[in-house]
Formats: sequence, structure tokens, C-alpha cells
Amino acid sequence: MFAHDLPFDPTYGYRLDDLLRVPAPLEPNDFREFWLKRREGVRGFKTCPQLGPVTTTANGWNRQTVTFNSTGGWELKGWLITPKEGPIERGFVRLHGYGGQGEPNGLDAQERAATLYPCLRGLPPSTRAGYPDNAGEHVVFNIEDRDQYILGGCVEDAWLSVSALLELFPQVEGHVGLIGGSFGGGIGSLMLPWDERIARAHLQVPTFGNQPLRLLLPCNGSGNAVTQYFRKTGKIPPTLAYFDAASAARHITIPMHVSNALFDPAVPPPGQFAVYNALPGEKSLHVAQAGHFEYPALAEDEQERFRQMTEFFAGL
Repeated sequence: MFAHDLPFDPTYGYRLDDLLRVPAPLEPNDFREFWLKRREGVRGFKTCPQLGPVTTTANGWNRQTVTFNSTGGWELKGWLITPKEGPIERGFVRLHGYGGQGEPNGLDAQERAATLYPCLRGLPPSTRAGYPDNAGEHVVFNIEDRDQYILGGCVEDAWLSVSALLELFPQVEGHVGLIGGSFGGGIGSLMLPWDERIARAHLQVPTFGNQPLRLLLPCNGSGNAVTQYFRKTGKIPPTLAYFDAASAARHITIPMHVSNALFDPAVPPPGQFAVYNALPGEKSLHVAQAGHFEYPALAEDEQERFRQMTEFFAGL
């Protein structure tokens, strides 16, 4: 599809028709019980968000730093974008990729909405001594223990990001949307089924989909670290079955908009489409030519994705 110098084919030999048939794997019998118990453990948790001074983005939105509490004694950092004027009637939580959460420019903000951009534990700027701050080490941290695996803590962070948003803007209850890309898309899929406060969600090139297949596909993203761990130890950690974004997607019942790529060297497209295919309810799909890759039509693809996403969230 594109000229590249990668040692593997980022389409993995799949055409769109093939991708739309990739299934979710079988899930553990106690998959639902595991996640519901974890969700119950954070109900009532007070995040006590603290806001910094107001600055202004180039396109006229208010921007503030935010810190709030999460489980395990974590203090998470991030940003809040709000309108310069007018009512705040909707709320969004925007989950980041594996590079961490950069300062938002307001270009993806939605009208009449407050958008919280949290940074989940271990990744910049929400770092802490003793915890890895890079994708390769982060994705396998405590992977042998499903209760201590760092991705479980990140899902709790995502739930509590919604809590922080509602503590700041209680009037948006019932009108909360979630946006997550790549790492944030995978975490989004894992957290959505168990959080009734979210009304609609958009996932972009979500990772962690169909973990057994993911282990077989070469990539230059976080999946490579999991594959190397598997090759080194000679066993697949049972934990992975509980952290499969496609398995979780089976349990999502809200309207969903997903943007998946046909070519992606970091998050193999079959895993992305396993997430979309598993969604049982109302859903719509944007197909990008590539993900995690620069190509001539990238700006046009992103413009169309944003147009579709904005139209989708108009119903929020």
C-alpha cells in the first residue's frame, strides 16, 4: 500500500473484507465478574481535582492544568479544555496514546463541552519512581498478576477521570463521551462496559485487541514487548485474557464510533478490527488508510475522522 523500509508488511496480508471478519477470542469464564468487581472497588472514590491558572489556546479555548487522585496513591496530571464563553452542557474524557499526554491545543475540542485530558499512571507527565515510563516496559509491568498488572491501574485511572470530570462539572452527568486513541483506545474498550456514566465513545486504532493473534504479528509498538516477553518466558501470561480489548468490546452496549486503519506498523489492523467487530450494538466505522505512519492523505483522513466524530457526538 505504501513504500516503507519496515521488515514486515503492516497490512499483514489482510484486506478490508478480511479485517471485518477477525473475531474476538474466547474470554475467561469470570471475565465479567473480574471487571465488575474492579469497577465496584472505585465507586465513591473522591478524586479531588485541582486546577491551575487559565491560559488560552491559539484557537480561543481556555486551558488549565489539572491534578487529581487515583487508586494506589497515584496523583494523576493532565489538562482541561473549556469554552471561553457559553454554557458547558457536555463532558469528554480524552485518553492518550503510549507517548503520554501532551499539552492539548484545543483543535479537537467539542462545542459546549469541557474536555479532560488525563495522563494515566506511569506515563508522562504522570510518572513515579519505580514505575516504567516507556511503552516497552510499561506494557509488561506486573503482567504475571492480573490484580497488579499496570493496565488494570490504568483502567481505574480512566474510570476516575470520569469521576474527576463530574466532580468539576456535575451538570454534564448523562452527557459524557469518551475518546481514546491507540493505547487510550485499548484502555477505553476495557473500561467502557463497566461504566454506565459514559453515553457515547469514539475509539481510534485501539490496541490490545485479540491478544492471542496480537502475539503472532510483528510490530514496532507495545505489542512487540509482549511478544518478546512471551518468547523469553515460553508462556503466555493468563493475565492477557482479562486485558483483551476485543473481549471487552463484546460487553459494550452504548453507541460507538471507531476509526481503524488498513496499514499500521504499531497496532496491527487485525487487532483493531477485532475490537470493532466484537461490538454488539449501534456502531459506525471510519476506515483510515494508515495509522502510526505518515502518508500523503493523512490530513484528509484525519479531517474526515474528526467530521464523523463530531457528527456522532452531536447526539450526546
